[in-house]
Amino acid sequence: MKGLGKGLDALLGGYEEPNETAVSTLSVYLIDNNSDQPRKKFDEAKLVELANSIAQHGIVQPIIVRKVGERYSIIAGERRFRAARRAGLNEVPVIVREMDEQQVLEVSLIENLQRENLNALEEAAAIRTLMDEHDLTQDEVAKRLGKSRPAIANAVRLLSLPEELQALVLEDKLSAGHCRVLASVPDEELMIKLAGLAAAEGWSVRETERRVADALDAKKLEKRQPKREKLSTDMKSAQDSLREHLGTKVRFRGDENKGKIVIEYYSKDELAGIYDRIMGN
Repeated sequence: MKGLGKGLDALLGGYEEPNETAVSTLSVYLIDNNSDQPRKKFDEAKLVELANSIAQHGIVQPIIVRKVGERYSIIAGERRFRAARRAGLNEVPVIVREMDEQQVLEVSLIENLQRENLNALEEAAAIRTLMDEHDLTQDEVAKRLGKSRPAIANAVRLLSLPEELQALVLEDKLSAGHCRVLASVPDEELMIKLAGLAAAEGWSVRETERRVADALDAKKLEKRQPKREKLSTDMKSAQDSLREHLGTKVRFRGDENKGKIVIEYYSKDELAGIYDRIMGN
């Protein structure tokens, strides 16, 4: 497996083609799931399919574990282990490796990324854990995972999105690409509304870009247009009376305490006529 930093072969010592002498068998009751496993959601149908395959053919690729006290914790192969338990296996083939917490998290993350098993939010959470728990910068994580620094920054930024958007990502209704576009919307209420529409109507990322641009343009236009204050009943009555008395358009702006009166005219004679009516001539 290539293309992601050191790769699993380098981190695990070439476990893809294990030396038969390095493979042993362990009781499933001595093996614990990896509590820091980046992948939080397992596709039920695919897990059942894998369990059926394992029941028929066994586990072809050993599970990678490390010893923790008197028990063992999974480093790589979480999905295979879960499927093996479903298939009713009491023992599974394993390779025991010595690794620290950081290496375990790296391997779990890289394994899932290479197999494209993580959704965008699970990947972001795993990267954030790798950074926080092991005091790594975005540049350092990028080098370890074989990704660009902007890609790491964009991934982590997903964790700051509203919960409504994060839920849609977890449900695979929105992708990281959708979220990067939606994150450009400064109004959170509008962002959530657009996200819901994108998920419900199945917008592509490109369609989402267009809809977001349209929504932001409409928002800017709305801000540029002055808001009309709603006149009270008395002020509207006074406005109508003055308009009728002067014989031209009259608009009141403001309220009973403060504002202005706009009187329109369209010729010199009309202005003179308005003046005479106001002055009582």
